[in-house]
Amino acid sequence: MTWWVVQTEAQREHIVRVLLMRLRYETYIPRIKHRSRISPLFPSYLFVRSADRWYPVRWTDHVVRVLMSGDQPAQLPEAAITSIRKRESGGFIRLPAPPQLRKGQHVRVIRGSFEGLLAVHQGMGSRERVWVLLNLMGQQVPVELPCRDIQPLPVVAH
Repeated sequence: MTWWVVQTEAQREHIVRVLLMRLRYETYIPRIKHRSRISPLFPSYLFVRSADRWYPVRWTDHVVRVLMSGDQPAQLPEAAITSIRKRESGGFIRLPAPPQLRKGQHVRVIRGSFEGLLAVHQGMGSRERVWVLLNLMGQQVPVELPCRDIQPLPVVAH
């Protein structure tokens, strides 16, 4: 079996899910829990198990589109959904913990304008961002980067 990916209007995933379940479609919305807030892992998207007819899905209220491959819905393999479901615990997807960085730890920038440069971690910035010191034009310059754009370097024991 395969799945389709359905884009919904903002914050309408659960309404669309109920409407599709009434039409006897199997649906799946992976959810995460951050502090006390519950939200979809993929905001404005849900998965629908493929069936013989996709037009009723497309024309369901609050559906923006079904992701397509040519003139048919794109097929997402069962293994992809199984992989997401394996990360569930208590009905919520467990996201990997961000690497624990210490002030002064050396990191490498792995994305963005400064990709490939080495930096020194200075602390957490705003939401999911970190401050690092980059050596630019002979001086240490503080820069705020997304956490996902840096990779800690292994600590070498002396």
